Amino acid sequence: MHDLIIVGAGPAGITAAVYAARKRLQVLVISKDIGGQAAWSGDIENYTGYQFITGPDLTAKFVEHMRQYNIALKENEAVTGIKKIQDVITITTDKGSYECRSLIIASGKRTRDLNVPGEKEYKNRGLTYCATCDGPLFAGKDVAVIGGGNSALDAALQLVNIASKVYIINNVSSLAGDAIMREKLETNPKVTVLNNSQIKAVLGEKFVKSIRVLTPEDEKEFLVQGVFVEIGLIPNSEFAAGLDKNKTGEIKVDSRNETSIPGIFASGDVTDVPEKQIIIAAGEGSKAALNVFRYLSQHKF
Repeated sequence: MHDLIIVGAGPAGITAAVYAARKRLQVLVISKDIGGQAAWSGDIENYTGYQFITGPDLTAKFVEHMRQYNIALKENEAVTGIKKIQDVITITTDKGSYECRSLIIASGKRTRDLNVPGEKEYKNRGLTYCATCDGPLFAGKDVAVIGGGNSALDAALQLVNIASKVYIINNVSSLAGDAIMREKLETNPKVTVLNNSQIKAVLGEKFVKSIRVLTPEDEKEFLVQGVFVEIGLIPNSEFAAGLDKNKTGEIKVDSRNETSIPGIFASGDVTDVPEKQIIIAAGEGSKAALNVFRYLSQHKF
């Protein structure tokens, strides 16, 4: 019986684990991977204390900090369900089940699929969802980034230093995201922004060779060897049946990170807290852990 189980090991989950361990709680972290979305990020310039750090480097710092406390970790394990009966919370995974007195869900979000012909066929054969992971494979090649928000702009900024040409396929009238990022891309001669445009298909043979795009003028084919999908994220909350969620699937929390079920807390991008930033997720993780300690201290088991 654990005092606390944390689902997820991104910035929110890792920070929660560190705070809980410092309160001498018996903690178990269960996660499919380490680092979450932070590990996919490129250059990070807005995490306090670091004028500049890459996503993988910041993730390594988080993990190093967590491992100083000898926190129990079940990696490469997917949570499939949660259930609370009286004061016992049971977490079911694809490898077993675990019991605890309190739970923090910090499972983050995952990439949204394009759902166009060729996406499944060319996944990992020229089509990818992570510019940080796979960008170096496309050195000197023409690539396309699908999307127009901050994640798409971040991917494009990484790729302009690697690829020979970057197309940004944006389905609305102008790019969103931070003004500085937009300016850097819109003034870069290697970048072509196609607004009000929609990808219709990914084409190729063994690997990606082109994409078909519906532009305001007509349907066109663009020769590219890489396609980077950056069209938004989906909360990893399907396993959390019984919790109140908003229309996008984010778990609703109050100012103490409490969900609709006592003893179950949530933090980070899986929640309805506005603005999805690494520093916000980390802060929410610490707040959740402190409120778990308060809950356990005030509750009779």
